[in-house]
Amino acid sequence: MRGVVVTCIKSFLFVWFGLLLFSCVDQPAAEAEKPNILFILSDDHTSQAWGLYGGILQDYVQNQNIQRLANDGAVLENAFCTNSICTPSRGAILTGQYSHVNQVYTLNEPIPAGHPNIAKTFKENGYQTAVIGKWHLVEQPEGFDYFNVLPGQGEYWNPILKTKENWIDGRDGSSGKQYEGFSTDVITELTINHLKKRDSTKPFMMFCNFKATHEPFDYPPRFASLYENETIPEPESLMDFGKETTGRTFKGQVLENLGARWQKATDTDNFWTTYPGLPYPLDGMDSIQKRKKIYQKLVKDFMRCGAAIDDNIGKLLDYLQDEGIAENTIVIYTADQGYFLGEHGFFDKRLIYEESLRMPFVIRYPKEIKGGQRIDDIILNIDFSALLADYAGIAKPAYIQGESFRANLNGNTAKDWRKQMYYRYWLHSPDRPAHFGVRNERYKLAFFYGQDLGKKGTSQETTLPSWEFYDLEEDPKELNNAINEGKYETIIADMKLQLKEERKKYVDEDEDYPVMRDILSEAMLE
Repeated sequence: MRGVVVTCIKSFLFVWFGLLLFSCVDQPAAEAEKPNILFILSDDHTSQAWGLYGGILQDYVQNQNIQRLANDGAVLENAFCTNSICTPSRGAILTGQYSHVNQVYTLNEPIPAGHPNIAKTFKENGYQTAVIGKWHLVEQPEGFDYFNVLPGQGEYWNPILKTKENWIDGRDGSSGKQYEGFSTDVITELTINHLKKRDSTKPFMMFCNFKATHEPFDYPPRFASLYENETIPEPESLMDFGKETTGRTFKGQVLENLGARWQKATDTDNFWTTYPGLPYPLDGMDSIQKRKKIYQKLVKDFMRCGAAIDDNIGKLLDYLQDEGIAENTIVIYTADQGYFLGEHGFFDKRLIYEESLRMPFVIRYPKEIKGGQRIDDIILNIDFSALLADYAGIAKPAYIQGESFRANLNGNTAKDWRKQMYYRYWLHSPDRPAHFGVRNERYKLAFFYGQDLGKKGTSQETTLPSWEFYDLEEDPKELNNAINEGKYETIIADMKLQLKEERKKYVDEDEDYPVMRDILSEAMLE
């Protein structure tokens, strides 16, 4: 009888121990297959000011925590946006689509109501979804369990943010709630507080979107003394004053326009924004002295603003570590596009030139991505949502035009991975004409067609169609428009064919715009 009891006890213990192993190992392992995602997105924080990509500013920028991410993860060397301006780039990231598909062309269109996006997809697959900070897509966010976002650009100081409970479409912030402090600090604190309240039994996808480093490039007092007595090195093309210098075909947004804004903000009580460090006198200077002085203020303010971003990335990483979820959280930091910091004598973005086109991007995922990597493959912002879906175990949604680059991050780039990218900018003005183009691993070809095509916010003053071509190996700073150089004749002809193929591939062939027929025919792009 005693032997039977012992046998029963042993059997019970064996079953109980097996169940214990199942509950403590198998179930958490299954849950761990769904990683958390923290997607940190800044505005205009261009690669030149990250310190990860070399360049004249690498020894000046404050990048301790961006470098921390890079040491533990992978940096994309060739990530590009498909339309270099805030609202369309954000639309591309969320939908995985070009502007002509998601209908976010300029600065004034929302993603259409009911249109698919990656937040909706994640929510449908059991994720907690949230966005805090800059939204800039006009109408109420869809697909997020929670949102608390800036109206339009929002303010750097004591920002107002809007939730579902107090939402009004557009840039009106009168219905929102004001938070005391500097926006980058406020957005980080709100993000961490929201994560503290999450349902810890479910994975999350959290977008933390900073207003910084957008104009007016403001910064908190703790960084005011940075660079106070320093002269920052100048870009090689700072003294590019026009086509006589490089052969470019348009004026662009020149630094002198920024100097004029500073003066108006000094003289006017109701200018559209305020800038730190005014007044900043430029009187009595010749053109070279003036440009040099404008550059020094722009680049110092920009790096001070960026220092606040780096500081707050550190707070977010520390929170994940303290919470014990860093290992199972994918952290991405990127900017919605690049930005000119004096290159070609420009500020702002919009153009197919490298400083504007390139998106800095770093990703950390300790469970899968080897630290310290540099990935050379051409990656686009329409690929980001496909990557996130891949990590979450979600089959790539049919609406996404991009591709997951998860294998690329593990050193297993597919043989048929893209060797070129297609770009299109729609917000036409005479100084920065509407254009499209193709960039491959060495060359870039752009067609400035110069038409408004009825898009919101565009100028109806058209410009003559023109071509630009750059050899990025011989001319990495794009200082010589070589469109008419005979040695490139065959290459340019081939790239025009590639451009036609890219437009066909993404179904962007201007069939809805009769004015483009003669222009495309003349350019041999039909």
